[in-house]
Amino acid sequence: MATRLVQINMKAQDDSALGRFWAEALGWGVDSEGPGVTNLEPVGFSYPDPVAVCIDIVARPEPKTVKNRVHLDLATTSTAHQTELVARLKDLGATLADVGQGDVPWTVMADPEGNEFCVLEPRPVYRDTGPVAAVVVDCADPREMARFWGRATDWTVHEVTDGQATLRSAQGVGPYLEFVRTPDAKSVWNRVHLDVRPYPGDVLEAEANRLRALGATDPGIDQSAISWTVLADPEGNEFCLLTPA
Repeated sequence: MATRLVQINMKAQDDSALGRFWAEALGWGVDSEGPGVTNLEPVGFSYPDPVAVCIDIVARPEPKTVKNRVHLDLATTSTAHQTELVARLKDLGATLADVGQGDVPWTVMADPEGNEFCVLEPRPVYRDTGPVAAVVVDCADPREMARFWGRATDWTVHEVTDGQATLRSAQGVGPYLEFVRTPDAKSVWNRVHLDVRPYPGDVLEAEANRLRALGATDPGIDQSAISWTVLADPEGNEFCLLTPA
């Protein structure tokens, strides 16, 4: 039994408008499974496939109040490409953001609803990831997060230090999942979170129990009206365990 990271879930006050921004930013297609939900994935993509981690944008009225603990890093192929991408994203409605990064070679930005993301300088490690280099999660203990997520999913752990842990699909394709040590403590329900999905033939409740045995907890919300299971990792980051597929 195992899961794999299939998408990130992002809350938005206007899911359609934010969906259009990210579709343009990544060069992806836009779909919708219903009112208030905008789905983004590469054109011609066959879900689920580790070559990409998709984005589901879900309408919620609550405004963003704190820095997100989950964000995207976008890949570039050259310094010129980085400059061009930053300029194009500004034209689409993104702004420069200051999260205390100081003088760094990457560019920190915010989308039209204030969700932070980074446009990285060219790095060889991300040359084959596609437009999204990594899904990045702030944490207090990268080693513990690598332990949990390395066992929760069938992704391969590539690097673990006191400051950062890195995982990637066992097939060696798609973006990385990175846990970066930060001093900020989690204070509110995450506006952006991970969605993982078991494989066909697995049983949802059995997989949920396996994750609980690894250290996942129940966030204490009413889940009677949903077909998936909401859990939290050892640092309290909510994530959704979707139905097997």
